[in-house]
Amino acid sequence: MAKVYVFDHPLIQHKLTFIRDKNTGTKEFRELVDEVATLMAFEITRDMPLEEIEVETPVGKANAKILSGKKIGVVPILRAGIGMVDGILKLIPAAKVGHIGLYRDPETLKPVEYYVKLPSDVEERDFILVDPMLATGGSAVEAVNSLKKRGAKSIKFMCLIAAPEGVETLKKAHPDVDIYIAALDEKLNEKGYIVPGLGDAGDRLFGTK
Repeated sequence: MAKVYVFDHPLIQHKLTFIRDKNTGTKEFRELVDEVATLMAFEITRDMPLEEIEVETPVGKANAKILSGKKIGVVPILRAGIGMVDGILKLIPAAKVGHIGLYRDPETLKPVEYYVKLPSDVEERDFILVDPMLATGGSAVEAVNSLKKRGAKSIKFMCLIAAPEGVETLKKAHPDVDIYIAALDEKLNEKGYIVPGLGDAGDRLFGTK
């Protein structure tokens, strides 16, 4: 079954408070999301495998460690997920970036895939799928479907704030995808917004209404 990790790091929690604040403007909101994504990337990469090599220091030889294993792919769910990408790339600059675009069908209310662009070596990469919010879980489930359909074998989902309903939906649909979140909130309201949440992440990132 999928594991759920809630990051209680003081810096993440501190910055998340200002992300939630309705008085935080677009510029500051964008910078804070970027910073929290970097801090979360530090935590999410904790289990990356290492291999030992020998390097020559100015003083002598040293046994040192470098990353081994699969290459990383970062995939934001459009559009709000874009706000988290640069923060992750600061720590993993060699990662390739894909994109998944989904819209909600007005009649069925289900997410529909309209755009997918991924690195060519999908099967060889460990993917970090990112979206600031995990609300109903519908978009996250569909985005994981999109990755798996194209051959992805290793996927982690990372978001700032999740509702219990979204976590359960994603876990049930994809028990092999671990979930990494900065805060697990109380519930969804009747409009499908996370309470207390932070409002619409896309609008707050890009200054739209």
